[in-house]
Amino acid sequence: MNQPSKDLKVQKPKVESYDIAKSDETMHLAVDLAKFIKENRLYQNIQGKEYVNVEGWQYAGSRLGILPVVEHVVNISTDDELKYQAKVNLLDLRSQQVVGAGFAICSNKEQGKKYYQEFAIASMAQTRAIGKAYRNILAWIIRAAGYEPTPAEEMDYSGNEPAKTAKNPAVPTEKKATMRASEVAATADKEVAEAPSTSVRYASAKQKEEIIRLLNNPVITRQEKTKMLLNINRFDEERAAQAIDKLKKVIEEREDGQSAAA
Repeated sequence: MNQPSKDLKVQKPKVESYDIAKSDETMHLAVDLAKFIKENRLYQNIQGKEYVNVEGWQYAGSRLGILPVVEHVVNISTDDELKYQAKVNLLDLRSQQVVGAGFAICSNKEQGKKYYQEFAIASMAQTRAIGKAYRNILAWIIRAAGYEPTPAEEMDYSGNEPAKTAKNPAVPTEKKATMRASEVAATADKEVAEAPSTSVRYASAKQKEEIIRLLNNPVITRQEKTKMLLNINRFDEERAAQAIDKLKKVIEEREDGQSAAA
């Protein structure tokens, strides 16, 4: 009677992901991706076009077993400008090979970022680099899902407004620009609140791989898996270790519950 439960325990969960080399699998991913992005509103509507937030790109990458690893965040500021450059590599968990990379820069000279604190500038550079890295290899999948193949974080929202002329004061446009600036500020506030210090050691590729392995255990719900995948790149080494310990404990408790029920 207890043998099936014992067998269940020794099964090693596999990383559930699509294969980017197989077009039929990636098209299935595009359908899944379109639904996931829409349900979780992981996109921005800019001038009638929909651009996916970096969290949506991360989700697509995680379903392919491809995770971002921050190589560096470098301070290239001058006396009158806060400016950071970031580089992110993409690691294929199956082959343990780097399959892509992305560079990005963020400056407080950009429109809407004049009063950003230094760590927020550094964090945005990193966020953009993640989106850029994924864009370089997954743009066609995002396009197949029905969205623009440019990460929302790369778009200069306010800069997309047409220039105003003396003959046409365009008051409605000013109102729209103000609303858009408010939306960007709200997003920035959220990112600043969540962004880690640039001195923090980010979670290693091995820690991320272990988290994904544990998340693919059948006892972990889809909602739990999705929530952690969306935040995995914000984990430092300590938070990643805590997440791994917590997942192991939850899995053990749930599997023990299943054994008792059997």
